[in-house]
Amino acid sequence: MKISNEKKEKIKEQILLFLFSSSPKPLFTLTIAKEIARDEEFVKNLLIDLKKKDLIIEIKKNPKGIIYLKRSRWKLADKTYQIYKKHQENFNNYN
Repeated sequence: MKISNEKKEKIKEQILLFLFSSSPKPLFTLTIAKEIARDEEFVKNLLIDLKKKDLIIEIKKNPKGIIYLKRSRWKLADKTYQIYKKHQENFNNYN
């Protein structure tokens, strides 16, 4: 089944919002996939696309500095976090 680019962009927005809500804690691909109820491989492809656009950062090491062999954690890039934070502040000021 093919998903339109418009729907992919909406799913990417969901991913960014979820990463913002859990910031600064980086999340595993599986955690993100479960939260937005999507297939892990599909979510991984979207995450890689977001990484190419410098919106998120991939973390390939655990907190002890050991490289993950088959998984990654993800968090918002600083500039993306600041944009979301400003948007949230503006939204709260209007309500």
